[in-house]
Amino acid sequence: MLDPRYLSGQLLLALPGIGDPRFERSVIAMCVHDDNGALGVIISALHDGLTARQLMEQLDIDPGCTPEDAPVYAGGPVEPGRGFVIHTQDYTTDGTIQVADVWSLSMSQQVLKDIASGRGPERWLLALGYAGWGERQLDGELRRHGWRSLDAAGLDDLIYDAPADQRWPRAFARLGVDVAHLAAAAGSA
Repeated sequence: MLDPRYLSGQLLLALPGIGDPRFERSVIAMCVHDDNGALGVIISALHDGLTARQLMEQLDIDPGCTPEDAPVYAGGPVEPGRGFVIHTQDYTTDGTIQVADVWSLSMSQQVLKDIASGRGPERWLLALGYAGWGERQLDGELRRHGWRSLDAAGLDDLIYDAPADQRWPRAFARLGVDVAHLAAAAGSA
């Protein structure tokens, strides 16, 4: 059973006025969150002008059957040259991390080779970089106006199918919130 204090397997949604332009309108797939810190991958921002096929070619991997239009996501400001694949749990390789029975995270080139050969996961997202927080840093940000979480179980359509720029408003819609009604600052009474 997951510890309810932690957000692994949830989507972290940036609230308007978060105060950091790198995270405006971000949807982050939270992969690790515990007492030591947190790691998530932004799934709402595309890496400009780079496709998965192009990235594979840069890595000397034959892109094979990789879809022509498969994008690369700008996964976050930390280690922007490091690759991460969020994918369905029908696939595993060395180093694959199962995230809360919602998705898996793989970071080896083997997952890219398997995607290219048609032996990879059924559904996947490829990102460069990640969002990271030190010990208790995210917990402090959650107490201030900045983030809202959403349980990602059963949201494969949002995670894998929704256009990147529609993930943020659609995630809030799942919470019953119209983003047009969100304010950039917290009110006071």
